Amino acid sequence: MANGGDHPTVPPRLRGNPTANPPPPRRRFTPPRRRVDLTEENQSLLNSFRSSAALTPQETATCTQSLFRLMTSSDASQFRELVVRLGDGNDLRRMVSLLTSNNAPFLQTARNENGSNRMQDLLGRTDDLDNFFLIAILRRFFDVMCDGDSSRVALRGMRVFSQEKRAAMYDHLLCDAVNLACDADGYVVLNEIIDDSDPRSFYGGRLLYVVARNAHQLSDHAFGSRVVQRVLQLNDLRCTRDVAVSLRGHCVYLSLTKYGSYVVEMLLDTEEEAVMVADELLWGCNGEKLALLARNEFGSFVVLKALRVTREMYRRDLFGVLVDKLMPFVHHLGGFHGRVRAFLYSL
Repeated sequence: MANGGDHPTVPPRLRGNPTANPPPPRRRFTPPRRRVDLTEENQSLLNSFRSSAALTPQETATCTQSLFRLMTSSDASQFRELVVRLGDGNDLRRMVSLLTSNNAPFLQTARNENGSNRMQDLLGRTDDLDNFFLIAILRRFFDVMCDGDSSRVALRGMRVFSQEKRAAMYDHLLCDAVNLACDADGYVVLNEIIDDSDPRSFYGGRLLYVVARNAHQLSDHAFGSRVVQRVLQLNDLRCTRDVAVSLRGHCVYLSLTKYGSYVVEMLLDTEEEAVMVADELLWGCNGEKLALLARNEFGSFVVLKALRVTREMYRRDLFGVLVDKLMPFVHHLGGFHGRVRAFLYSL
């Protein structure tokens, strides 16, 4: 045990000598990489990629099948070992060339969870490899984007590719945005891209504008409506305004539909757009038509929200006229839960 002012943690040779050099730090031991023995099939595949001789059609077919099994196998160690042995030069280039040269095997591999993960591992290594993947993705862009696993390959590419390659992918995305929005799987991928988009960036702003410009046809679609709603959820004034401009003259009809009513309700959350919607309800409907809208299963939500919003905005010119048009028909507003009638009776 140390006595008095002793400092047991300081070596005796350093006591009283603050300028003495401390002992060198211990070197961290890094174990050597564990080498994995390739299967006979994968060893043959490795030899084919290392060979400078051109493959015959039969050899190409055999290698394509072996490569598919390697990429989609549940054992990732064989893939990692083969990539390490190939290096980042021409041998790996031959492998990626074969992987991406044929549409059907490429798409089949990309749509497999393991295949998708391993393709993503190959992205961003070299510009040459990225070129192969870019060409393969663009050849079947819509099909790639409409699958959960293969779309992750494309999304990874959009993050790690060079600016020129990302621009090429965005050009295809802009052309296919409306069709993707109407696809059961494509809209999910498109919403993910929208979440990552900056409205102030060149391509992010263009994508959001394409969706907003087509909002009148997307809002009444089961999947397209969700894309328009996602754009509105960004709470960007320009995007919201662009959606409102596209929907001008369509709000009454959309309020009568399940998916369209969701979009119209979201527009009512913004003051300027709420005025536009309320104006359409007032001047696009006489009292009887407005009452029919208030009795509709979906329109009742829109009318009720319009009443609440205009009252909270102290827009008596809008709120008062809405009430005046509805009151003569208040006894006929039982409809769907009678929510509008209950509100009018509470005034």
